[in-house]
Amino acid sequence: METAKVPEYFGSMVFDDRVMRSVLPGKVYTSLRKTIDEGKKLRPEVAESVAKAMRDWAVEKGATHFTHWFQPLTGVTAEKHDSFIEPSPDGGVIMAFSGKTLIQGEPDASSFPTGGIRATFEARGYTAWDPTSYAFIKDKTLCIPTAFCSYGGEALDKKTPLLRSMEALNKQALRILRLFGNDKVKYVHTSVGPEQEYFLITKEMYDKRPDLKYTGRTLFGARSPKGQEMDDHYFGVIKPRVKDFMDDLDEELWKLGILAKTEHNEVAPAQHELAPIYSKTNIATDQNQLMMEIMKKVAARHGLVCLLHEKPFEGVNGSGKHNNWSLSTDTGSNLLSPGDTPYENAQFLLILCAVIKAVDDYQDLLRISVATAGNDHRLGANEAPPAIISVFLGDELTAILDAIEAGTPYSGSEKKIMKLGVDVLPRFARDNTDRNRTSPFAFTGNKFEFRSLGSSNSIACANMMLNSAVAESLKIYADRLEGAENFEEVLHEMIRKTIRDHKRILFNGNGYDEAWVKEATEVRGLSNYPTTADCMPHLLDEKNVSMLTSHGVFSKEELQSRCDIMLENYCKQVRIEVNTMLEITRRMILPAVENYADQLSQTVVRKKAVCDGMTCVYETTIVKKLSALADELFLKAEELERAAEDLNGAEDILAESRAIRDCILPGMQELRRAADAAETYVGKNCWPLPSYGELLFSVK
Repeated sequence: METAKVPEYFGSMVFDDRVMRSVLPGKVYTSLRKTIDEGKKLRPEVAESVAKAMRDWAVEKGATHFTHWFQPLTGVTAEKHDSFIEPSPDGGVIMAFSGKTLIQGEPDASSFPTGGIRATFEARGYTAWDPTSYAFIKDKTLCIPTAFCSYGGEALDKKTPLLRSMEALNKQALRILRLFGNDKVKYVHTSVGPEQEYFLITKEMYDKRPDLKYTGRTLFGARSPKGQEMDDHYFGVIKPRVKDFMDDLDEELWKLGILAKTEHNEVAPAQHELAPIYSKTNIATDQNQLMMEIMKKVAARHGLVCLLHEKPFEGVNGSGKHNNWSLSTDTGSNLLSPGDTPYENAQFLLILCAVIKAVDDYQDLLRISVATAGNDHRLGANEAPPAIISVFLGDELTAILDAIEAGTPYSGSEKKIMKLGVDVLPRFARDNTDRNRTSPFAFTGNKFEFRSLGSSNSIACANMMLNSAVAESLKIYADRLEGAENFEEVLHEMIRKTIRDHKRILFNGNGYDEAWVKEATEVRGLSNYPTTADCMPHLLDEKNVSMLTSHGVFSKEELQSRCDIMLENYCKQVRIEVNTMLEITRRMILPAVENYADQLSQTVVRKKAVCDGMTCVYETTIVKKLSALADELFLKAEELERAAEDLNGAEDILAESRAIRDCILPGMQELRRAADAAETYVGKNCWPLPSYGELLFSVK
């Protein structure tokens, strides 16, 4: 990859604004921009013109097929490929693609999760072009980002509710801006920069681990003698093989217009991070899905495997996806930028209070939005935010809010100049706000960083809930302010009331501290939902249903279906893990333990034959330990299998999820403990699985 050519090929596989401006007639381009920017209705003749230009561009780039690319509730993307070819009268073919085909597709919806909205025999579903997300070419296929809905119009994807939430937030934010005399802004949108963490291991090691293949995480594994204790991997020198992967990945992402910016080693051995520049939330969502897919493809080219599970290795850091969320206008103004004097910036303070209120009122929805079987292993560990949602503002903003609540003047704080004690080093101004990596929801200068997302999560869920909750806060504020006789007085009192009513959600301390859990739940009354089974049913709480339906983000039926789907996915994932554990235990680990014990027993016989009276302390001791562990492994596997069979009698999916939480997961841990203990005694040549040391340090 030649650096000088990056600007030339960046976005070369994307039908972006540069391409549309150059290939579309002026009136068509202007009309399409109004659809994209202002939500104006797309006219059929415009769609026809766009389809022709898109086809010609794609064919020229080597594309032979097209697909409506969508994001069903499976957690991954979906695509059905159709070729451009149509028969011509002379026996040949023409390359055809119509406006109708661009706008609407009809994939079979019967095998996608619907949560009961559709029966299996009711197969018809529709995909609808999302003109606000650019089409792109991947593997010689024109991919058209679309929404996905059922025959009855219910959303069956993650894109549709996300777009609805963005529209709801835009509507309420514009009301607020108009109250402050801003009539120039046409729309307000949220932007996101999701930092993506991941692990890289060699394909050779991966192929020897059935648990990684089937579940994405290691279900067994004794700790490596060296892990992350020395903190030497974080920001360390990137290994040549990993650097080659990163360079290749950058090129692939840049061709697709994905603004891959920052890459570095993360805390755990074999762990890394890639962070993009901010994009509109729906575009960032599409691009993050693409990023995860391309990471895996590029890794395979280098003989590597990219692991996106939240906790692929026990005992070392898991992987998250930090969702940096901001609120901006079409004129380029960041509504979360405090300015030089945030104490005097009433508009900023009102927007800030709206976010604080939203997070407090709908902390359960934010927790639900990041709930998966994988992320349950990560949240609350000393590596990630706790399951308890709180907001970090930093010292200065907290002091400003305290002064407003108390009605006292705020003297402000001057930028402190950092003096490093060496004359040749430059002096620089210290930020007024520190960072807090233990906070689930932290203000970081002009944005909020929602740190609870898991590495394999789609960012759509978190952002649709966040957008909706903030839209609700802004609506409450606008309703009150629009009818106020004294705007300034009501505004000031509203800000004070928000601070007073919602300061329980503000916490600048150590989220890892056990004392915080007690304070948060017992003193402040914050919710604490450690697992998916704990939090998911609260999606259907009346306050949540009322808010989400009132803004048109979901219907009641869609919410019920999503609750069922998420719980079902949780249960299915754990069932797969149980089946994998049982297979590995019975077909790999137990035979290995028995074989090694048998080898030691034969060694004892040979030694005693040579020297009568030899005690063979080592061999006999290990044989006894392994025999006991083999019995324990067998019994724990039997117990786990019976517990899994009992799930079939669960009353409903909620009862099944709770049984998994209470019985299955503890049983899995007990089985693992016995297996990991056995690994420490069985000879390396006899143990059937690559060790943690081999996995974490396999990439040279």
